[in-house]
Formats: sequence, C-alpha cells, structure tokens
Amino acid sequence: MADDVSSIPVIAVTAAVGAVVLLIVLLCTISRGDKDDKNQEENKESTNGSKTGKAVEKASKKSKLAASTKKSSFVPFAHKWLASSLKGHSSRVVSMDFSPNGKYLVTASDDRVMMLWSTKEFSQKEHKFIRLNVDLDSATSVKFSPDSRALVASLANGNKIRVFRLGKKDDGSGNVGVAGTMDFPQVSPAEIINVGISSKGTFIMAGLADTHLIIYDLKGEQQEVINTHQMKNYFSALSPCGRFVASSGFTPDVKIWEVSGTPGELKVTRAMELKGHNSGVSNFSFNGDSSRVATVSKDGTWKLWDTDVRYSQGQDAKLLFTGSVSLPGPNLIAISPDGRTVAISGDSSVVFWDTVTQSESVILQDLHSGPITALQFNTSNHYLVTAGDKHLQVLHNVPGYYSTIADLEQREKKATSAGMRERILEQIKEARQTLSNILGESNEEVVTKKDRAS
Repeated sequence: MADDVSSIPVIAVTAAVGAVVLLIVLLCTISRGDKDDKNQEENKESTNGSKTGKAVEKASKKSKLAASTKKSSFVPFAHKWLASSLKGHSSRVVSMDFSPNGKYLVTASDDRVMMLWSTKEFSQKEHKFIRLNVDLDSATSVKFSPDSRALVASLANGNKIRVFRLGKKDDGSGNVGVAGTMDFPQVSPAEIINVGISSKGTFIMAGLADTHLIIYDLKGEQQEVINTHQMKNYFSALSPCGRFVASSGFTPDVKIWEVSGTPGELKVTRAMELKGHNSGVSNFSFNGDSSRVATVSKDGTWKLWDTDVRYSQGQDAKLLFTGSVSLPGPNLIAISPDGRTVAISGDSSVVFWDTVTQSESVILQDLHSGPITALQFNTSNHYLVTAGDKHLQVLHNVPGYYSTIADLEQREKKATSAGMRERILEQIKEARQTLSNILGESNEEVVTKKDRAS
C-alpha cells in the first residue's frame, strides 16, 4: 500500500514534466512557423523589391539613353538667312563648283555620285537634280570647264584625273548626262587634293599633297611640274581669270605662279607671294577677277590681299586687312566674286565678314551635323553654299546686299548725270526690297537697321 502511495507523486511529476516538454515543443513549432512565414514574406518582398529595382534601373537606363540620343541628334538648321537645303546624296559631300554660266552647281560625294543642281531652284522648296555616276570610284574634287559642258574631277581610288563630257541623254528626256569620259594617266603616288581648269581652256591643274603642282594640257599630257617647296601642300587653286595657279602649305605664305602661252607651249613663272601669317595657311580664295585673295591660317587670323599689282615688275601684293578667326580650325575661306563678302568656316559653323567695313557680320552655328567640307559663293554673289554632311545649305548673302547698297549710295552721290543717278537709285531700291523679303521686315526697317548681323 505504501508503494502505491509513493508511486502517485512520481506519476504526477512525470505527467507534469511531459506536459511541460509538450508545451515547449508546441511553442517552438509555432515560433518556427511564424519565423518561416516571416522569412517567406521577407523573401517575397525582397524578390519583388529586386524585380522593382531592376525595372526602375532598366527604365532609368532607357530614359538616359533616350535623353542622350535626343541630345546627340542633329537639329535641322533654321535661320531667316537660309534659302533652302539641297538633299539627295547618301554620303558626305566633299566638293562643289558653280558653272561659269551661273546655271548649275555640281556636287561630289563619297557615295560615288556627282549631282547637278539648278541655281534657279535655290529659292524653291523642291529641288531636282541630275545624277552623274562615277564608275567604280568617287570624286574628291570637281570643277566645271569654261563652257560649262564638261567636268574635271580627281578620283579617290584611282588617284588620277577624269574628264566627264556632258551632253543630252539618248532617252529623249532632254536631261543632261555623261556623254563620255577620259582618264589622265597617274603620274604620282601623292594624293590629289584639288583640281582646276583655266578659264581659257588651255590647261588643267592638279595640286598634290606632297610639294607639287602638275600642269596638263587638255589631252592629259604633262606640261609642267611645279615644286612649291612648302614641305606639304594644304591647298591649291587656279584663279578665275585663268592666269594664276597658287598653293599654300606648311609654310606661312601663299605662292602664286603665272601660267602663260598656248597648249604645248606653256610657260610657268613666279608671280608673287602672300607673306604675313605666322603659321601655315590652311585655305585661300580668289575673287571673280583675281584682284583680291582671302587667306586663312592656323595662326588664328585671316587676311585680305590686293593682288592687282605689277608683279612682273617686282611689285608685291598689298595687305588690305587682317581679322581674327572666331571659329575653331581647321578653317576654310571663301570670298564672293565681287570681293565684298568673306565667309570662314570652322567645325559646323560659318562667320561672315563685310570687307567694305572690315567688320565681322554674323556667325551662323551648327549648319551641319559634321564639319563643313566645302563652301563657295555663287557667280551672282547672292548665295553662299556650304557642305558638311549629306546635305548642302544655301544661305542668302545678306552682308553682301548691305555692302552693295552702301557702295551704290556712294556712287549715287558721285553720279554725273540724271540718267545714271536714276539707274543707281533703282538698283538701291531693288537691293533693299530683296533684303526686306529675306529678313521679313519692312523696307524702312531694312534701311534704318544698324545691326546687320541680326
């Protein structure tokens, strides 16, 4: 009996201990479950957060890319001086030239095509062009013949000169096409940087990237080789009057030679040198009658020269003006045929100068999506055309109109007859009306306007 009584507490204690153990296990289980649930929720939130973070990061990158693309995309040039844009080439335009008769502009591109544009359509919205293919090559420099019936071009791959004879197509359309070609033999491995043909049609010039200028007759026979002694030629040109060939390069001057005589009996003599720059002359340009030359140098200046001198008697060209170039180099320069306006390019922008007042007129920025490769005034002085990508920008020569008006006003004061004065006043009226149409202002505003660069 005593054993039964003593065993009761043991059973009770055992039961109590078991209950406690069971309770602890139950509590641990519940705690673990809550922890697992919490971990699952945290993992879920972490996963969702990771996905959200990646989405935000992706959206951010997309936004930045879009912003970058928008920032780097080229905005088409717009300005009241812009007459039109010529579009048609599929690659960079590298050269251009106006026909002597003033009717056409020819352009050459890396796309192995040359195009003829009508200057009458410059002020129109639509611009037709005549496509001239350059078989198995591309033209790097192109010039019209004096009669506007042929083109002389240098070839990129062949590194030689090709003459394109123009004529009516046989398809009955009446359009101009290539009627025949003639290749000159390659005479040097040095790259041809520019070509020209004399206004009298007596010879063709090729400027090489080394130190030589080559004079050919019209049949492609080499007549003369000129050593410029400039270490390296940067640019070369044949003057509009057809008398001079000139070259600039590493040395700080422009050297000019006179070419005289008849085909087969050509004579080359040193005419003059344009000295005054402190560094190499990167580019230069003759005006219409070759009495003025504009030069631009790596020293950050440009100069205007009077070349209407007695060079055969040893007289040097006269320096008329020196201006600072406000655009980054390398620079190109063009002077209008009448010599009243100079345009200088730097990167994708152009600055105009009035040579009469010797003042900077205006800077037109970002005309192209890349550096300007060519610029030239047309034969009537009314337009400046620039090339820098696949397109060409045709700009009104506004400074030229102002200079013309100022010159006519001085001539009107000196007029010796009523008839002469009346003709001059009529020309002034027409020039002012043209400016009024370009600038979108009244005639009175154009007349009284002081800021020509607006």
